[in-house]
Amino acid sequence: MPEMHVGERHWSVSTGSNLLDALNQAGVAVPYSCRAGSCHACLVRCQGEVEDKQPDALSPAQRQDGWRLACQCQVIADVQVETFDPTRDGLPAKVVSTDWLSVNVLRLRVEPERGLRYRAGQHLVLWAGTVARPYSLASLPQEDPFLEFHLDCRHPGEFSDIARQLQAGDHLRLGELRGGALQYDPDWQSRPLWLLASGTGLGPLWGVLREALRQDHQGAIRVIHLAHDAGGHYLAQPLAALAASHPNLTVELWTAAELTQALAQLRLVSRQTLALLCGHPVSVEAFSKRLFLAGLPRNQLLADVFLPRG
Repeated sequence: MPEMHVGERHWSVSTGSNLLDALNQAGVAVPYSCRAGSCHACLVRCQGEVEDKQPDALSPAQRQDGWRLACQCQVIADVQVETFDPTRDGLPAKVVSTDWLSVNVLRLRVEPERGLRYRAGQHLVLWAGTVARPYSLASLPQEDPFLEFHLDCRHPGEFSDIARQLQAGDHLRLGELRGGALQYDPDWQSRPLWLLASGTGLGPLWGVLREALRQDHQGAIRVIHLAHDAGGHYLAQPLAALAASHPNLTVELWTAAELTQALAQLRLVSRQTLALLCGHPVSVEAFSKRLFLAGLPRNQLLADVFLPRG
């Protein structure tokens, strides 16, 4: 059986074990979100041979340095793994404010110790001590003097339990900025743009929407937010305010009870439409299937899935 080495620790794992699972099951904190190789939250450095299912997800320079996405690798031989150390590698940040946008959604704003260059829709890993969780940025770098995150706190969780207690002035650490599948491309300016989100999947699309408007997007923009019930539309008022001042923007607020009927009525006005989807995998899958049936080409759909922690 292959031996896994992390610092002074080493233990045996079954051949073919998923690297991310092998680390987390042994108590080595490696954050993750999508498990599909897009969020890059589970980046680790490896010395030794692992079978990489998605080698093109990282740049040749990253791979040359030994970086791998743990969720995409299988252990096939002895391997030395170096994980992210927030006290050594993390960027210090201070909590600016916390407030509840709804009963379950906490808005966390933080200020990093030094400026951070990012694009709307990218991910960051937030570290509170040894507890880490990747979150998508809801802020817009050209407009917001802070980093903003929308945290779904419906269910107990290590990070969300800590986040509920955070106050202005508290300190966190930030991990490496990740890519993310969702971002606005200036070349889209004249094309219809659909932004479909469920739950706090609206967070990164809130940033993408404001970036599109900042760049004076000329095509029609359609925002659809799916929530469990009407109380879950936590950005209803800001979205309505934007729609009132931008004639090309329409906003639709769907609830779970309305989903089947609303999807059945979804029609494409143009095959040039671009669709950005974000949220729970079940919702993203439902959106995707309906859009494909409506005639949307697959290469015109970009999706970011928020995988629940098991």
